Amino acid sequence: MRSAPSLGQIFKVRMRLHYTWFVGFVLIIAIVMTQFPPTYPIWQRIIFGIAASLAIFIAVLIREFALRFLAGSRGIPVKRVTLFVFGGVPQITEEVTLPILERLMSVAGLLSNLVIAGIFYAVYAGFINTGNVAIIGLMQWLTYIYFLLALFHFIPGFPLDGGRLLRSFLWTATGSYDWATRIASWTGWGIGLAFIAGGIISLIITHQWFVGLLVFAGWVLQSEATQIRRQTALREALKGITARDIICKECPLISQQISIDQLVRDYILVTAQRYFVVADGVKLQGIVTMRNIRPVPRGRWKSTYIGEIMTPLTELKTADSKQSAASLLDQMDDLEIDLMPVLEADEVIGIVTRDSITRLVEIQAELGI
Repeated sequence: MRSAPSLGQIFKVRMRLHYTWFVGFVLIIAIVMTQFPPTYPIWQRIIFGIAASLAIFIAVLIREFALRFLAGSRGIPVKRVTLFVFGGVPQITEEVTLPILERLMSVAGLLSNLVIAGIFYAVYAGFINTGNVAIIGLMQWLTYIYFLLALFHFIPGFPLDGGRLLRSFLWTATGSYDWATRIASWTGWGIGLAFIAGGIISLIITHQWFVGLLVFAGWVLQSEATQIRRQTALREALKGITARDIICKECPLISQQISIDQLVRDYILVTAQRYFVVADGVKLQGIVTMRNIRPVPRGRWKSTYIGEIMTPLTELKTADSKQSAASLLDQMDDLEIDLMPVLEADEVIGIVTRDSITRLVEIQAELGI
């Protein structure tokens, strides 16, 4: 999920836009453009396409906020949502939800899609006797596209609403949240593959490029399901592992009194480290990374001291040595950072990086443990 660009924090929920939206925007614009006769100038048809894309995006965004409000009212905290082209995937862990709540959210998602499609149709019906061909045509295609999206969510493949419903029943039947998530996401992956194959075959037989939507739908579902499955596998691999188990102990402690020139000469070029803990003895004062150094002109390295450029303790998020590795990774995702100092009795004992966590999982996979 980290590769998704951030939309910032809206109503206390951090939103990220998945790359499938960029393909979706282009596809919606292309579909809408081709549905208007050539008598409309190309620039006008492009505007219609952009308007349709934005309308679909806003509708999906409203749906997600409605679902997040429902989740909050049921005591389910949602800190982050990744917005795929077919809807959002919230960061909700096993500890804060229950199968019955998952079913409630799934049904609410299905109903909200139908309501939004109904609103688009109501607007279309309201304009149908006005003679405004442009608005009628635009609303007709918005209704059609969103109704297809609503139907798509009934597919029992995670993370679609139908897939979340499937996961909730599997969770109830087996008692394992992770196993249920894995099976539901594998189901989504398989259905996505079937859509891709069916879309390609239909495209070859009918020569209608519009059936390429099946390929796109399958690709998005596969992408979502694969990402969820990898996240689940990662969380399973990190069970029982704490921050102390994965700290980088060789991370040098440096003084804020040394210059950038000395840091580069005596530490960076010698150890090839890209991050350093600034401490007074073992008392954490801040951290310095390449991001802190790069803005300083090289001619000022000898006269600029670490204390002037470091990220101070007051702006840092730290981890406790007993904190679980899975929650630590979630925290890094929430804060959009790649490393965190680890403290024990208010003393810095090392640093945890995103790379150190993923390396551990890779080693476990190679050893089969």
